[in-house]
Amino acid sequence: MSNKEKNTKTKTKTKDDYRPTKDQIISFIEDSPGPVGKREIARAFRLTAGDRVWLKGVLKEMAAEGQVERGRKRRVAKPGSLPEVAVIQVDSIDVDGEVICKPVKEDEGKPPVIYLKPGSHREGAPGEGDRLLARLKRIGDNVYEAQIIRVLGAGPVRLIGVFEPTAEGGIVRPTDRKHKTDYVVGSADIGKARPGDLVSAEILDTKGYARRVKIVERLGRMGDASTISLVAIHQNGIPVEFPAEALKQAEAAKPVTLGDRTDLREFPLVTIDGADARDFDDAVWAAPDDNPKNQGGWHLIVAIADVSWYVRPDDPLDRSARDRGNSCYFPDRVVPMLPEKLSNDLCSLRPHEDRACMAVHMWIDRNGKLQRHKFVRGLMRSAARLIYEQVQAARDGNPDDTTGPLLEPVIAPLYGAFDALLRGRAARGTLELEIPERQVILGEDGHIDRIVPRLRMDSHKLIEEFMILANVAAAEALEAKKRPAMYRAHEEPPLDKLEALRQALDGLGYKLAKSEKIRPDHFTGILARAVGTDTEQLISTLILRSQSQAKYSPENPGHFGLALRRYCHFTSPIRRYADLLVHRSLIAGYHLGDGGLSAEEAERFEEIGEHISATERRAIVAERDAMDRYTTAFMAERVGATFAAKISGVTRFGLFVTLDETGADGLIPISTLANDYFIHDEINHALVGERSGMTFTLSDPVVVEMVEADTVTGGMVFTIIEGGKEGRPIKKGRGGPRRDAGPRGAPRGGKRKSGRPRR
Repeated sequence: MSNKEKNTKTKTKTKDDYRPTKDQIISFIEDSPGPVGKREIARAFRLTAGDRVWLKGVLKEMAAEGQVERGRKRRVAKPGSLPEVAVIQVDSIDVDGEVICKPVKEDEGKPPVIYLKPGSHREGAPGEGDRLLARLKRIGDNVYEAQIIRVLGAGPVRLIGVFEPTAEGGIVRPTDRKHKTDYVVGSADIGKARPGDLVSAEILDTKGYARRVKIVERLGRMGDASTISLVAIHQNGIPVEFPAEALKQAEAAKPVTLGDRTDLREFPLVTIDGADARDFDDAVWAAPDDNPKNQGGWHLIVAIADVSWYVRPDDPLDRSARDRGNSCYFPDRVVPMLPEKLSNDLCSLRPHEDRACMAVHMWIDRNGKLQRHKFVRGLMRSAARLIYEQVQAARDGNPDDTTGPLLEPVIAPLYGAFDALLRGRAARGTLELEIPERQVILGEDGHIDRIVPRLRMDSHKLIEEFMILANVAAAEALEAKKRPAMYRAHEEPPLDKLEALRQALDGLGYKLAKSEKIRPDHFTGILARAVGTDTEQLISTLILRSQSQAKYSPENPGHFGLALRRYCHFTSPIRRYADLLVHRSLIAGYHLGDGGLSAEEAERFEEIGEHISATERRAIVAERDAMDRYTTAFMAERVGATFAAKISGVTRFGLFVTLDETGADGLIPISTLANDYFIHDEINHALVGERSGMTFTLSDPVVVEMVEADTVTGGMVFTIIEGGKEGRPIKKGRGGPRRDAGPRGAPRGGKRKSGRPRR
């Protein structure tokens, strides 16, 4: 072939022959230690200047498809990657002295592990809780090394622990598992602490091994059940004491009179709550709609405590409530958002007492579709304080002295409207995830009597559906009035989680639609097909973990789980600050009197939304922490016993199991499994033995023995007696890195956190 012919052949070669594919670009990005720009990609694949426009378009497509994320200076990275420079916080220092950090702004999903590069700061190693500006380099899958740029601030100065005396003074054993070693207390710093006391201690030094603290407060005796919630409260920084100004304002508050309010006292509204509830912030009523054009339809009223009358923008009560963000609920106590004078008295819809309320009239058709609504500021009088079990018993034909007279005029219409709302829910195609919850039953002496599954009856669902409808009406009303709204935002699952879920479901024989727009009923259909199968619980868990976390925001992405285009929280202003903001905006929009939303508040909605989303997460962590600690205390006397359980979590450092009997959670360290090297299969949520092929998969039934119940940290450790599936050995080179022991900083007696999504 002549040179001319060769040149001609070369000229006919298309650019697609040497341009990289999207998969090749993704591989390059994933192998890079940090975010990369177009220049690095072009250089790696030897692209010409003329290819830059093509590359820019490809990267834009990949970002839209969720294959990469765009960051600073138009650089791209693997979805979920951390930026090159970020603010991080020292989370713990392990027994080897390795400093482990976490991002200050954590995204949803698998948390990254950040190791501080030794010698990266001239002033010595930072202490736990210190905030650092650092340059990050990816050194593994979701694992980073940090080089300190500068220290931004010192960390928290207190910790909670149990005091034990020594010859030199004493030690404080932290209740938080992230602290890997005990702290030393000098004899002059013990104060009035006694052996076994739960104490709050001021951290004097966290650098190196000689960590010293000074005891500043005795919180109680660690062995007492009453101190269990205190650990969770103090450890998570839940505010307990109200400012003096707020208490003074609450004590000065007086009951309201009718005045310009709408008189709702003719309606036999009732409250329906749990037996242990002390604040009643919602009341309901229903009757058939008398409009002949709405045959089979219903007229509903949901009346909510008018907290906005007593708590005005930026007064002492408001500042305190905003700081707390929400109430926190524990088995033995409530840490309220508002002082007791309001939460349990003036704002509580007590039976047969006049109470100020914000109420919404709603009219629905026979299929539960909202036709219209009307908001009023009223005065109501509850006809009865009912509990869920009592209402359900009456509905099932066993009324008591209270519910008997109310059965036909009040309770039966409530269930009639509820049936219509259920039809509407089914038509929308909501995501139906039934996640079992536990309930701690305390004896009269305050000790733990038993732990049982929390019942969920139609009476619970009835109230839930009435509240959802009222929340929808509030969102619609604010949009119609063009008023600021604090939406309850629940976005659809992120693309990376969806793809991981799709692969896992595919391995189980279920197909998740690959449509451009995922809908809740895509998941509901899979859940329905899994009912009664061995994989039912696994499917439910996988779908739950793929969901985004709900949050508060002035922007409206809709509520994915409920299949609603707009949704606010309106129904619990006693215990949620978001609801109070919605009330104020409605009052201003409908000109319903004093206490409306101020312009200054409206301008801060984005900031406030981020804050109350954070306080909600704080409360969730504290409540679950308390539940774990109560469960561990209840189980402590059963070390050495065996239990039927299911695998509830799979990680690189071991398995988490949930006991069938009590719902207790605990860890099976990977080092206690069969004599093999176990590899973490993230897609299939399994640990697989490299030589034996023995496989432990999420939701597998197992029999376990309890080997440790640490009442200080709230952690339980188990070993497997029976369980697992035999399989094929893993071929050399297949799978991820070998893990025959937990990674640096693995939690001791750790917990998987799960529970019903908060809507």
